[in-house]
This record gives sequence, C-alpha cells and structure tokens, in this order.
Amino acid sequence: MITIREAGMESLNTIRRLAYEIWPVAYGELLEAGQLEYMLDKFYSVSSLQNQVSVLKHQFIIVYEDEAPVGFASFSAHDDPAVYHLNKIYVLPAQQGKNIGTQILDYITNRIKTFGASSLQLNVNRYNKALHFYKKYGFKIIREEDIDIGEGYFMNDYVMELGL
Repeated sequence: MITIREAGMESLNTIRRLAYEIWPVAYGELLEAGQLEYMLDKFYSVSSLQNQVSVLKHQFIIVYEDEAPVGFASFSAHDDPAVYHLNKIYVLPAQQGKNIGTQILDYITNRIKTFGASSLQLNVNRYNKALHFYKKYGFKIIREEDIDIGEGYFMNDYVMELGL
C-alpha cells in the first residue's frame, strides 16, 4: 500500500539515501560522473537539505510502500503566490511504472490548490526520459533555461508548467 507523508528535518537522511540510490540510474546516461557527483553533494548534503527546508521553505514529502521509503518530492511557492514549483520528484527505479509518480503529482497539486495556487512549474533536463511523463500528466514546455551550478557545470533544462 502506498502512503505519502510530509517530511521534515528528521527525514533528511532518508531523502539523502534515496537520492544517492536514484540519481545514478536517473542521470547516469545524461551527466558525466563528475557532474553527477558534484550535483548530488550540492543538492543532497545534509546541510543543503537543511537549508532547503529551513531557508528556502521547500516542503518535502516521502512516499512509502508498506512502510519502506520508495520515493520523495519537494515543492515550494514562487514569489508569485499563485505559482508553485516542483523542486524534486524521484521514485526508486524498481518502483517506477506503478503509478507512484502520478500519485505524488496528484498529492502536490491537490495540496497547493488549497494554498490558492493556479499553476505548478518544474525544471527538467531536456534529455530526461521523465519529460514524457510530465507531458502525459499535462505539463507544457514554457521555455528553455541553462543554469550555471558552478564548477563549470550547467543544468540544461526545460521549464514546464501545469495549469491547475
């Protein structure tokens, strides 16, 4: 049985562990090993996750299947309170294809509607297989974005938006 629970500081090690298990599979063919390692450390060190929760106000959720963590996501408000951003959404490779990603998006969209959101945006690597998942869910590409993340690395993304 799939359950989704809000996560706080007490769950950061679980989120970090999941990220280190998921990212090499999700991005192994898209990013060189050095960039993958750099990004994992930059975005999933305990101090970075703490900053995301306490300073950036990212709301994390963890997905469980029979009490075992199998995925996570985070979302936050933009400067415009009607627009929210899906910062992260990841499911263990062995759990993909079980409708978990859709359940996560349903949970988040229902949640942010209660805050008055009218749209949800996300960034996705232009070559990520997840692009098709987002399109199927109803997201539309609104622009391209190249983000300098330091050490000579860039994230080459599409920004996508879902109207609520």
